[in-house]
Amino acid sequence: MTAPTAGPDLARTDDIEWAVRLLAATPTHESRDPQLLRRWALAADAFGAALAPVACTARIVERDGGLAQGLLARYRSRPPTVELYTDTLALAERVVDERGWRTWYPPGSVRAAALAHEAVHAHLHHGPARTALKRTLGHTALRLGRWQVPGHVAGAEEVAAHAYARTVCGLGRSPLLLTAALAAATGDDRARTARREN
Repeated sequence: MTAPTAGPDLARTDDIEWAVRLLAATPTHESRDPQLLRRWALAADAFGAALAPVACTARIVERDGGLAQGLLARYRSRPPTVELYTDTLALAERVVDERGWRTWYPPGSVRAAALAHEAVHAHLHHGPARTALKRTLGHTALRLGRWQVPGHVAGAEEVAAHAYARTVCGLGRSPLLLTAALAAATGDDRARTARREN
């Protein structure tokens, strides 16, 4: 699957299709069956949307430089830190206004969604939820008789984090759509697949 094209029709692509495109653009999934990617996208989205609220306990650092890196926010585990890129946040707010998406992304919700998204990354990094996500996806890495080891699905945590942010922030659409719009606004092909917001 190719990266989505930029333009005024980004909102015509539904949130699950953005998640499928994210997975398809993730290394190791290049030759995966699109229906398998869709099944994983649906499972990861449902998992993220169903997560109980998670507090952001990491240190929050605001800085410029996100546009140059194709980043809106990033979680670093050592020490637990969320980096919010103020230049990208400002552009995201402008893009929301320019595209008429304010009903989907109310004022201040982009920052709140970025923090929620990164809080889930921390939650999945440090807790048992990572194993629960793997089991939900149903991908088996190893099978020995009746024993199975759930496999990692690259990009699924990202889909779950977007679904969680959409749900807890009450957004009308997934942050994946906004990520694609940011990529279109900056001409950043790295982000166009909706992967580089984190």
